[in-house]
Amino acid sequence: MNSIRILIVEDERSQRVLLKKILEKDRYSVDTVDTGKQAIKAFGERDYDCVLLDQRLPDMNGLEILERLKTTNPIIPVIIMTAYANVTDAVKAMKQGAFHYLTKPVSTEELMVIIGKAVETMELKRENIELRKSLEEKYRYDKIIYTSSRMEQVMSFVLRAAKSDANVLITGESGTGKELVAGAIHHLSNRRQQNFVTAHLAALPETLIEAELFGHERGAFTGAEKRRIGKFEFATRGTLFLDEIGELPQSIQIKLLRIIQEKRIVRLGSNEELPVDTRLICATNKILEEAVKQGTFREDLYYRLNVIQIHVPPLRERKEDIPLLIDHFIRTHAEKNRKKIKGITAEAMKYLMKYNFPGNIRELENIIERAIVFARREQISIDDIPVVLFSKTTGPPVGGLEETVSTIEKQMITEALKKNGGNKSKAAVDLGVSERVLRYKIKKYKITP
Repeated sequence: MNSIRILIVEDERSQRVLLKKILEKDRYSVDTVDTGKQAIKAFGERDYDCVLLDQRLPDMNGLEILERLKTTNPIIPVIIMTAYANVTDAVKAMKQGAFHYLTKPVSTEELMVIIGKAVETMELKRENIELRKSLEEKYRYDKIIYTSSRMEQVMSFVLRAAKSDANVLITGESGTGKELVAGAIHHLSNRRQQNFVTAHLAALPETLIEAELFGHERGAFTGAEKRRIGKFEFATRGTLFLDEIGELPQSIQIKLLRIIQEKRIVRLGSNEELPVDTRLICATNKILEEAVKQGTFREDLYYRLNVIQIHVPPLRERKEDIPLLIDHFIRTHAEKNRKKIKGITAEAMKYLMKYNFPGNIRELENIIERAIVFARREQISIDDIPVVLFSKTTGPPVGGLEETVSTIEKQMITEALKKNGGNKSKAAVDLGVSERVLRYKIKKYKITP
């Protein structure tokens, strides 16, 4: 049997038996009950990974049971089933924390996909609860702020990467927080007691990169008045973060490759080889595969650096994180600028939620800091936001909730497949869903990869 345990709460015996058979056929462990009281009792006595809950039971309403279950354990996904489709009930259920709302008769294929996604989400949440505890103990966790499933997945990769000593390549657009992710990996690793050293390669003149990374002896070049320890040596037994690795000159790429292979460096102006034990985390906003094809980045070095790859999504793909980030930046910059700003108006929030943030989190922080400086009231209003943003926002979607969600889902899936050349596995990673869920959605929306 599968280690995943599911509780079915259904008063109709035929439905209960049918659902149990379907789930056990897919190797889930299944318990069944037929009343709300039995459900609450079972939920309190055993650990479940998912609950299938009928909306109408003889002794209790499904929403009452949902509330009790969420009080006991808020992270376990609860899927509500009903033969009486009601928009008001569906909205209430989702607000109370239901994972999904299904109308009977339930499609077996749809049910299995939703349970798969529910279990996957729950496992990520469990893993990230442990991650948050670790980060709170060892790292300033308030730097990494999120609630989205996309970032839940990123932080899951962070936790697993931290347990190894493998080189990591962090990809993503400028301003997405790649350095914070690198810092989290270091502070969760066995190297956390040693130095976390950063080198921003794009900010260094090409003539100084080698001396900055490997160090130099006195007199190695004009202006070298004394010996200097390089970042590799300074980070030994710790972690070296190389930002914008795509900017590394080819002349230094071969030296970096040799250091990775031999674990030794030579300072400029010296012949002595020095052993180094440095974990490398690199970041780039470029597509390094393209640089390899164009011959501007060494293929052998790329594969050495890209042992574990973590992609940090742009802010426009994790918009549910925007309100949390805004709240954090308001508190931070209000204190810094000695302003009594307590929040943001609904209208201003609406415009920011519609904006695509080409500069990502860095741009959002800049907008909020500027707004705080110019704000005359206790809340940031639309008057405090740069006018140029309004022309770059898109209007609200037209249509009902279901139609809007379907349109957005179809568009996102199409774009992810196009970006990854039709590769479903890579597209699923970009979208933050399992490949099984993606295949179901492709079939549902009749999308041709």
